[in-house]
Amino acid sequence: MRAWRDRTGLATAMATRLGLLVLLVGMAVPVAAQVTPAGGGGAALDPVRALRTAPERTGFRETTRHDDVVAWMETVAAASPVIQLDTFGYSLQGRVLPMAIVGRLTDTRPETVRASGKTVVYLQGNIHAGEVEGKEVLLMMLREFALGEHHALLDSLVLLIVPNYNADGNEAVLLTNRPAQHGPVAGMGTRPNSQGLNLNRDHTKLTSPEARSLAQMLAAYDPHVGVDLHTTNGTRHGYYLTYSPPLHPNTTDGIVSLLRDDWLPHTTAEVSRKYDWDFYYYGNVQGQGEARGWYTFDHRPRFSNNYLGLRNRIGILSEAYSYATFEDRILATRRFVDEILAFAHTHAGRVRSVVAAAEAQPVIGQRLATRATFERSPEPVRILMGAVEEERNPYSGATMLRRLDVRTPEMMYEYGTFAATETAVVPAAYILLETSPQVLANLEAHGVRTRALGQARELEVERFRVDSTSLAPREFEGQRERTVVGEWVAASVAVPADAVVIDMDQPLARLLFTLLEPRSDDGLVNWNLFDRWLEADGTLPIVRSHRPVR
Repeated sequence: MRAWRDRTGLATAMATRLGLLVLLVGMAVPVAAQVTPAGGGGAALDPVRALRTAPERTGFRETTRHDDVVAWMETVAAASPVIQLDTFGYSLQGRVLPMAIVGRLTDTRPETVRASGKTVVYLQGNIHAGEVEGKEVLLMMLREFALGEHHALLDSLVLLIVPNYNADGNEAVLLTNRPAQHGPVAGMGTRPNSQGLNLNRDHTKLTSPEARSLAQMLAAYDPHVGVDLHTTNGTRHGYYLTYSPPLHPNTTDGIVSLLRDDWLPHTTAEVSRKYDWDFYYYGNVQGQGEARGWYTFDHRPRFSNNYLGLRNRIGILSEAYSYATFEDRILATRRFVDEILAFAHTHAGRVRSVVAAAEAQPVIGQRLATRATFERSPEPVRILMGAVEEERNPYSGATMLRRLDVRTPEMMYEYGTFAATETAVVPAAYILLETSPQVLANLEAHGVRTRALGQARELEVERFRVDSTSLAPREFEGQRERTVVGEWVAASVAVPADAVVIDMDQPLARLLFTLLEPRSDDGLVNWNLFDRWLEADGTLPIVRSHRPVR
């Protein structure tokens, strides 16, 4: 973790760009916006008052570019004692990934944040750089914090704010990206990063520098809550925004219950009460006849909210509705974030208790899911269907879809949760008889604790007997996913001294189980990290012990 304040070269370059930015923006901002409010603030806040996001400056035609994001963050940090900056990594093309730490803290060190005694909330925008609403909302929030607003939240919270996670994708602006989405009409970035990878499919395999940087940041700062801000297209429904808790069936009941029974229903009710806008669980209408229903997306931890759930953290996915206007999508995302933070503030102690209970819950000896499928709701639920009309993008000529204020209830089954189709018993430890730099680097980035056995010996363990293996016919995210078929069998194995032992009495045990079980649908075998051994002799160098390995 390299401190922002040490990057003097970048800071100087940003300061130069910032001076030009503030000059240009200030020329376009009414003088009244730069008047110091009663109670002080002084000249130090004038550049903050002058800041306008690209949507605000251009009548919601444009989105903010990366250099302007960096300059914005430096401006608000310079003006506010509650905003400090750090960088948690770099994009493939070398762009810095800045993070604002908002709270009453002495410094930005992870140990300082963890020791604050407060609930730590991570807010992330722009993992898909055509879905830019979260980026704009988080910049606006930082401006407001610098101007002295929302400071009551900081009595109980520390916020980690990353407006522009997919920095390279953000700069690949084309008018033809996401053409049916209703703006920004001057173009937006791309869904993948500059490798062509979808960063929201990379949370387990970690093949992008961005995902590796994020995993290491999460391991270091250890936020209790993570909120990932997106925009969705698809079904023409009646909601301004949909959301999702963690969906993997191995997520602890306490996390799922907090979100499904209290937090998300409360957020929905507050937005409806205040604004008469409808929010609901993420879904799309799929299927015909009896199978027709409201289907969520996927349970696997390659997705951010599911990944956080298996880290024993509270993961929340937000999806603004693609066919609402760009302005309304920003507003919907803002209202969602406001209510999420208000609940986190009011129930900060409860949030920490739920996370602590999840982390303390033992998993050794439990039977957990390795593969899963959709569960159907017991009864049909009320889903609001909507409608759109076609409009023309004035610059590209492409057809955009615009949300109409239509909310037509339709009863259908909901497929919003997942149940195990295969399970395995969690061992006391996994042992890697051989390994590779790629495997070790992956585990290290996630924050997994490993150790060397230290002394060669014969151990009674289980070894996975591979009966067959196959690769997916098509490449996905730079990989051809692998499936192995077989079973664990008892074996007496000569284990070398340098074998890597991974004890399962550690906080990341639920994630580890998914990473290391050979039949896991999102593990390291699936993502080809053990192909070397499978292609050489059809075996895996993974064994497991149901007794502690001393």
